[in-house]
Amino acid sequence: MNIAVIGGGNGSYAAAADLSEKGHNVRLWRRNKEDFLPVMEAQSIVLKDYRGSRRVSLDLASTDIGEVLKGARLIILPLPATAQQAIVKEMAPHLEDGQVILLTPGTFGSFLMSQGLKDLGCTAEVVFAETGTLPYLTRKHGPDTVAITTRATRLPTGVFPAQKSEYAFGVIKQAYPAVEELKDALDGALMNAGPIIHPPLIILNAGPIEHFDFWDIHNEGTQPSVRRVHNALDNERITIREALGYKPPHFPLADHYAPEGEEWMYGNAAHEKLVDSSDWREKLYLKTHRYMTEDISCGLSFLVSVAEWAGVKVPVAQGLLALASVIVEEDLRSHGRTIENLGLGKLTQTEMKNLLNRGVL
Repeated sequence: MNIAVIGGGNGSYAAAADLSEKGHNVRLWRRNKEDFLPVMEAQSIVLKDYRGSRRVSLDLASTDIGEVLKGARLIILPLPATAQQAIVKEMAPHLEDGQVILLTPGTFGSFLMSQGLKDLGCTAEVVFAETGTLPYLTRKHGPDTVAITTRATRLPTGVFPAQKSEYAFGVIKQAYPAVEELKDALDGALMNAGPIIHPPLIILNAGPIEHFDFWDIHNEGTQPSVRRVHNALDNERITIREALGYKPPHFPLADHYAPEGEEWMYGNAAHEKLVDSSDWREKLYLKTHRYMTEDISCGLSFLVSVAEWAGVKVPVAQGLLALASVIVEEDLRSHGRTIENLGLGKLTQTEMKNLLNRGVL
């Protein structure tokens, strides 16, 4: 299958290399030519995983987004949610009917980008989908090298508009057979693990993050007290899902940390593999790291706003969002990605269901 991967981060390099190695024709786009030069010159990426290290050829590595998108049946965006508004402007002139755009994950970016295309006058009939997590636990080890610690074994995914789900899943599963079908895009957005796992880790570890040159929030930063906050926050997420009529499995975060039992998105023992890799012992800039700008400013703000819209009490989520607002010196409840700022705050639940199914207000 012809696949376009957009972006120059960990997830983009992992997707490009992994899917190329699986036999797909993968084109990779990155904006920064200087940083992308090693990949463009070799037209390949060095992939490291449990099988060792090898160089994987790409169909194309280019800074020409039109060339990369042309003829792609699946377009994968492993980008921060904060990049979605900007990238939709670059993609709009080059999109074609029938293309499926997969956000990994999306933070309800499927709706945001769909509206963006309409505002830009793009008439291409495309379908959006968003996952509950990135398909890989991964980190780049250099300008042309990416290491994959583990791959998702269960990938809950919702489609926007939901009435196109059968078509979209038929495309996506050719690349990611681990996809599990969700009801719609909001179902997918409320499966996003980032706004659950990362806010407690960076807020409750704010002292060591600012003090030490390198800090592993998943190792020393994950203590029993932090896990209790995780569980309370995740229980609020599940309560929201149930209030909106979404059915199990809810993929509780506790399964990620349990070495046995119900398999989570990355399979059993994924947390141990992550810690053992040491790839997450890194310098974190608290105010600007994507855990703050994406998982809190976008993800946690969205979660709190949906809870309030649905009439669900979420004191832990609200408290974490308030603390984050103090840290970044900005009212994230007002200025983050919220249901109100997306123009959906006055919809009834019935109207929301119609929007999610048909794709139009």
